[in-house]
Amino acid sequence: MANDLVLTDVDRRGVATVTINRADVNNAYNGDMTQQMLAAFGAVAADPQARVVVLRGNGRHFQAGADLKWILSLQKSSFEENLKVSQATTDAIRGLNEFPMPTIALVHGGCFGGGVGVASSCDIVIASEDAFFAITEAKWGLMAAPIYPQLIARLGVANTRRYSLTCERFNAQKAREIGLVDEVCPTGGLDAAAAPLLEQLLDCPPQALAETKASILECANLIIDDKRAAELALPHARKRLTDEATEGLSSFVEKRAPKWRPAA
Repeated sequence: MANDLVLTDVDRRGVATVTINRADVNNAYNGDMTQQMLAAFGAVAADPQARVVVLRGNGRHFQAGADLKWILSLQKSSFEENLKVSQATTDAIRGLNEFPMPTIALVHGGCFGGGVGVASSCDIVIASEDAFFAITEAKWGLMAAPIYPQLIARLGVANTRRYSLTCERFNAQKAREIGLVDEVCPTGGLDAAAAPLLEQLLDCPPQALAETKASILECANLIIDDKRAAELALPHARKRLTDEATEGLSSFVEKRAPKWRPAA
């Protein structure tokens, strides 16, 4: 269906494939896609046949972060409505991070902003050589509180600080060097690279994997409770409504330099 922004399929082995399906805007997320992502993972969690999840994107890119035109439109909504959006974003990321099955992200093309948070929330990340990454929120006058716990867990504090502040792009090899990516494969080779890992995961009993993952997250203090989730959502929503965010988002839509960029 045309309005299916997230596609789900479970094969006979129990491999669930969740595909981000908004290729016309490089799989950038909006409120509808966030809700469909929550629903898709809820359905997979309830499926007794599902044992492992592969997450991927349709089209040229894995996931381009937030739809900035949609983000700009949210400035016309109340703070309460903006807070609901940020809470949903936080719930989607923490739900993926804590999902009770192994998760593998297959990244090709661009992976920006929230897309880096999505990848960081998966247990295993494979990127093809054509992949490139950037944590872009600050560039547009925003900030990425809902994904900082997962970014820090993957990249460490130093790399999270650098790449969240510079918003610079980096390639798949650099992503592997800093811990964001576990394996890099040739362009077009994501399925072949994932195949042996899927076999390893399917060779293990599902409950043992679920308990192992939960225990690791607990030991690493990566279980985000409702109180902490609310604390992450609040500044995320508040920043979106500032003059700085308005200028950054408007500069993107209008394809011009923001006012804070020094003249050449």
